[in-house]
Amino acid sequence: MKIVLAAMLAAASCAGIAQAQTPPPTAAGDVLTLDQALAEAGSPGAAIAEAGVRAAQAGRTIAGLRPNPTLNVEAENVLGTGPYRGLDESETTVGFALPFELGGKRPARIAVSNAELIRAETQQAIAAQDLRLAVTQTYVRSIAADRHLAVAESQVGVTTENLRVAHDRVMVGANSPIDQQRAQLQQLNAQAELEQARRAADAARMALARFIGRTLAQPLDGAWFDRAASHGPQPAASAEGTLSPAVARADVAAAEARVRLARSQRVPDLTLSAGTRRIGATNDRAMVFGVSVPLPVFNNGRAGVAQAIAERDRADAQRRMTLFEAEREIAQAVADRDRAAVAARSSRPSLDAAIEAARIARIGYGEGKFDQMVLLDTERTLLDTRRAAIDALASYHEAEARLARLTAPAPMPAARGN
Repeated sequence: MKIVLAAMLAAASCAGIAQAQTPPPTAAGDVLTLDQALAEAGSPGAAIAEAGVRAAQAGRTIAGLRPNPTLNVEAENVLGTGPYRGLDESETTVGFALPFELGGKRPARIAVSNAELIRAETQQAIAAQDLRLAVTQTYVRSIAADRHLAVAESQVGVTTENLRVAHDRVMVGANSPIDQQRAQLQQLNAQAELEQARRAADAARMALARFIGRTLAQPLDGAWFDRAASHGPQPAASAEGTLSPAVARADVAAAEARVRLARSQRVPDLTLSAGTRRIGATNDRAMVFGVSVPLPVFNNGRAGVAQAIAERDRADAQRRMTLFEAEREIAQAVADRDRAAVAARSSRPSLDAAIEAARIARIGYGEGKFDQMVLLDTERTLLDTRRAAIDALASYHEAEARLARLTAPAPMPAARGN
């Protein structure tokens, strides 16, 4: 009787483990791969970044425009008293004024807008990479949640069989009733964990469905999830040429252009005017010429230049800080990826050992050679090992995705003239 019970318990447990560890076979066309999910994904962030580029392009156009001319019409000596009561003594002047920007104001404005356009284009690339990272992380978490659900379902089957065996052994007087109570408690805990795992898997799939904009009924690419590359020693990663420092460099370029613009503001602009005057009394006409130059008496522009220089220094310090932080984050992502890869590779032999230990414990418990606590301890170890293997693969893929985001190259700025 003991041998029969042990064989039944071991067979049922091993079948549950195999079912949980092996994803169900699916046709290749039925699987939603990561590349397909990335191709279908979208988010408001991309639209925001695209609108930012269009706004910067419009700003670049505005910066290159010259000041508008002015048309002036003046009437003098009208609607007064005496001889000026009517319009006979009126003098009408029609003038045209054209401002000229001096000191290089227009090229300085264009330089500022060019830097802002480069920044907007870099932000658009960042939005695309952020979307890619978010979709990849959600895809990884969805597969991991499905795996945890399979483990939880298997665990319910194992604890149900343990409860049945414990009940049979108590009924024949081979074990104390406390064994049946412990087995029942384990089954209840497994059922609660199954419900939690089911809700987590549903939530993960819903999050992925929001990105791709449709209901997600397809299975995900478990074969891709099971691959964890081996990484040896890596050279020191550099953040030069990546997205975050590119934004900071654009800020520095814009700040430098604003210094140039502030200095150009100290040079007064010149306005030339020309017109014709009609004298109503004699119906004669005469030309009118004028020159207008503002006098920098109260505001000579020095404070504006000092402010622009301070902003440039701040932007440059922020650039150095951004580069430092980017390199630190890259190094951390590399370390996380390599650590997760080691954990994923070592989880296979650890899992095999835990499965074998649990098998021996079940046989021994069924034959009355092991106490129930030994069985429960080995099964808990197996459960933890299976969960750790899933988490190691998920951590590896998330670290890979984070590293790809951090090292994504910045777009090359297009050549733009004045």
